[in-house]
Amino acid sequence: MAGLRLLPALVLTLLVGCSAAPLPALKPPVPQTWRNASAATANPAQPDLHNWWHAFDDPALNALVERALDGNLDVAAASERLLAVRTLYKHTNDKYLPNLRADTNQVIQPDASASYFIAGFDALWELPLFGALKSTHRLANGNLDAASAQLQGTYVTLVAEVVRCWVELRTAQEQARLLVAVRDADREKLRLLQVRAGLKLVSPVDVANAQAEVARADAALTDPQRAINANAQQLAVLLGQSEPDPAWLEEGGQQPQLGSWQMTSAPADLLRTRPEIALAEADVLRAAGEAGISRADVYPHIGLGSSLDWSLNILAHRRVIHSGEGIFSIGPVVDMPLFDWGMRIAQAHAKDHELQAAVYAYRQAVLQGVAETETAMGDLQQLHLRETAAEQVTQALDGNAAALDKRRSLGLSSTLELQDAVIAQQNAQLALVSARAERDLAYVSLYKALGGAPLPPVDVAADYDAPKHAKDAR
Repeated sequence: MAGLRLLPALVLTLLVGCSAAPLPALKPPVPQTWRNASAATANPAQPDLHNWWHAFDDPALNALVERALDGNLDVAAASERLLAVRTLYKHTNDKYLPNLRADTNQVIQPDASASYFIAGFDALWELPLFGALKSTHRLANGNLDAASAQLQGTYVTLVAEVVRCWVELRTAQEQARLLVAVRDADREKLRLLQVRAGLKLVSPVDVANAQAEVARADAALTDPQRAINANAQQLAVLLGQSEPDPAWLEEGGQQPQLGSWQMTSAPADLLRTRPEIALAEADVLRAAGEAGISRADVYPHIGLGSSLDWSLNILAHRRVIHSGEGIFSIGPVVDMPLFDWGMRIAQAHAKDHELQAAVYAYRQAVLQGVAETETAMGDLQQLHLRETAAEQVTQALDGNAAALDKRRSLGLSSTLELQDAVIAQQNAQLALVSARAERDLAYVSLYKALGGAPLPPVDVAADYDAPKHAKDAR
């Protein structure tokens, strides 16, 4: 008999001890080494993920990034979403705490010979069995991690877009200045050819070709102007304002450039910095929580219930009397699926498939991050070589133009020859400006792929108050 008395306690202990299924292995396909990383130096410097745009040494750009972090509306919205999730996270365990409810009711007998006013309290404590507690914690942690990853992803995208727009704005302004110089040189060449044509020294074909070059130079000026307008307006949006600052449109701004900067060491672990990977990992955690809850729903919901009702007889045989009765009850509560049991099993199996899909999506996010990082590192090295070659071409043509100018002053060369050299010189500078911009943008792409951005402010990134069992959620 003693063994039979202990049987319910033993069964309850086993049910409480049931835990959620283990998380599947993520197995991130991360390479051991970066294929396109630069050769290590004697004192390699770690990449500065939180202030990477300072490599441009541009105070105006630094100020723009700070303004964008303070005024961007996407960042503000993502911060509010994180605070909303964190607020709910603090109440993760509330579902499994005793629930007390007060209610009132009026009961009239069918023959209307008596009427009762009933007031009472109902209490229910559902036990988190079959891994429901751990699965609930997994779901809550996944939601919190996802909101944090989305906020950090917003920071990464914002900083990268601000730097990109600034680079393209200043590049377009420099291109516009050089194209004006090219157009003016083409006009001067046309004037000289027209003079020679009047002296029958050149053919009308040469004059017509020169006129076409002037027209092409005028047409080429529209592209940088469009880029200036578009990037200035986009910068205004990123900073949370309706109109660009007039200072952005002023001439004379220098094109940002990396100069002699080179990456001297491979980036840190991509799994810890890239928001897309963190978000995919959070999705796995959420899917695991949902799968565990679906599994727990297949089994009965077991709890303890209690009620206390007090009734007042208002009408009895058409007379008002004053008498009341109190009724108290307590006992186990079992909610067992019967006719919808098959649907609950199907939902549990469906959630298992969704969990596996989330694992595959995580692995794909890692592959995508590795691919983008490798591509950006390779582009950065190759574009550095292109920029160096463009600088050499520019220096050679600068020397050629200086030599022709000297020869012209000595009467050994014509002004027309010098004008051709000036045009070639300006075109080489245009190519150099484009090469610098491409290298700058590859640098932006690299740090966007790495997840480089400032950390959220303290009031947003502060540690949350984890529930008592949050450490067991994983």
